[in-house]
Amino acid sequence: MEIILFSSIIISFILTALILPKWIKKCRRVGLLWEDMNKFNRVKKVAASGGIVVVMSFILGVLSYIAIRTFILNGNGTNLHIFALLGVILILALIGITDDLLGWQHGGLSAKFRLFLAFMAAIPLVVINAGVSNMDIPFFGVISFGVLYPLFIVPVGIAGATYTYNFLAGFNGLEAGQGIIILTFLSFVAYINKAPWLALVGLCMVASLIVFYFYNKYPAKVFPGDILTYSIGALIACMAILGNFERIAVFVFIPYIIETILKLRGRLKKYSFGVPQKDGSLEMPYNKIYGLTHLSLLILKKFKKKVYERDVTHLIFIFQIIICLSALIIFKDVLFYGL
Repeated sequence: MEIILFSSIIISFILTALILPKWIKKCRRVGLLWEDMNKFNRVKKVAASGGIVVVMSFILGVLSYIAIRTFILNGNGTNLHIFALLGVILILALIGITDDLLGWQHGGLSAKFRLFLAFMAAIPLVVINAGVSNMDIPFFGVISFGVLYPLFIVPVGIAGATYTYNFLAGFNGLEAGQGIIILTFLSFVAYINKAPWLALVGLCMVASLIVFYFYNKYPAKVFPGDILTYSIGALIACMAILGNFERIAVFVFIPYIIETILKLRGRLKKYSFGVPQKDGSLEMPYNKIYGLTHLSLLILKKFKKKVYERDVTHLIFIFQIIICLSALIIFKDVLFYGL
């Protein structure tokens, strides 16, 4: 009977496939368009904030999962955790769409205010005391954080993942593709750690992102906006907390940790974009490296005379996949043997 739960994933997929083209047409009609910064002619022709379709399709897919469990399978043991997760996503989606509407080129919400709001978005998980306060810290062993876990570590995790996931962005297909890779892997981790409900929630987002990726990949017809990057980052953190695999999630997040360090090197003022040429290729925007996109561009130019936007995106995907595969080896005892 539980096979019908997979219909929730299909619902997220179908809703995104049906609504996203309409969103793109509507944006073009009303002029809600953004420039593609990695193109030589930066004409405003790409539909903005398409992430709103992904987030809503994801939420409706998850709600259908709850409905199936409640009315058909007579089970609702994890509903509180799911609604808390949805609460976090919705709060951050609202923050993201506000930032999108104000416009990043005009400053949007201030960095400090966004960070403060990201901390506040963790409240739904805090009030239900989500997660396990005992954490296995490398070199220190198992440490019980007690009340410090929900009051401090959970908000830091939510805010950190939300804020930094937005750093590695700006290339066609990059944010959506990274979300597909990371959330698919974490859904697998959740499943083998006996949290199939959490795996299914993650796959609802993956299903929506797969549709979105085909419209967002080079050449993009729609951009995700902060509404999507914030939501993906928050979902990654929520899955890590609710599934009790924070260490694995942090390891998988290595590209974003590197990105954050590089962005701090530029005092968070350097953009990830390349310098577009007439032939569609990209050149380095700065003399130094201020992001993984810059590093990828520099590496690729060692092997290719002309480097294009999709080359940079694909190299980062490869790096992320290698990180995920490495996690299977490094954490195999935890993943497969529960040690």
